[in-house]
Amino acid sequence: MSAAARTEPSTPRRGRPGYDQTAVLRAAVDLFNRQGYEATSMGDLARELGFTKSAIYHHVPSKEHLLRLALDESLDELEAVVAETGADPPAAEGEGGCPAYDRLRSVVRRSVEVLVEHQPAVTLLLRVRGNSPAELRALERRRAIDTRLAELVRASADEGSLREDLPPTLVSRLLFGMVNSLVEWHRPGGEVDATQLAEAVVALAFEGLRTMPASTRSQG
Repeated sequence: MSAAARTEPSTPRRGRPGYDQTAVLRAAVDLFNRQGYEATSMGDLARELGFTKSAIYHHVPSKEHLLRLALDESLDELEAVVAETGADPPAAEGEGGCPAYDRLRSVVRRSVEVLVEHQPAVTLLLRVRGNSPAELRALERRRAIDTRLAELVRASADEGSLREDLPPTLVSRLLFGMVNSLVEWHRPGGEVDATQLAEAVVALAFEGLRTMPASTRSQG
């Protein structure tokens, strides 16, 4: 079930012709990112869409409802990446499975692709500070994802694929901090597409993290 379906009010809201809840949500996320969630009112959103303030409530019940939908969009996608790449125990366990290092590379690559595909929603997620129940819930889900990623870094180091002298939590934060920083400068439709961007991030990150043969280290 989608995030929107889980959080929809019990009575469907039809809205005016030419707009559905998805269109209203896209406009709301854009405003939240430009003005800040706290500084954006339902009146601001109504004016952005050309509604009266009262008419906006035919589309959505509240501003926090829109925030919750937007945060769920990005978090659902990121949680799916963790699950599909085998970063989520117990899928990461067992003989004959894909090495943790390969799974880590995959989750970094897919995280970049999710960011590009859902950049407005991910940007909003990265700016929440826990000032509302929806934000607190989102931060709790982010922490759970961060924990699983740090465990995957630790597993990669334990199998000898990553250097062991750096704390796994620090490595995870640096890796995904680099991914998250893309929202500050990447613009959809630019010269670099999602695949090129993902490959560049993976190459830059992992060529610097892979262990070197002892002979090579001694020569340095």
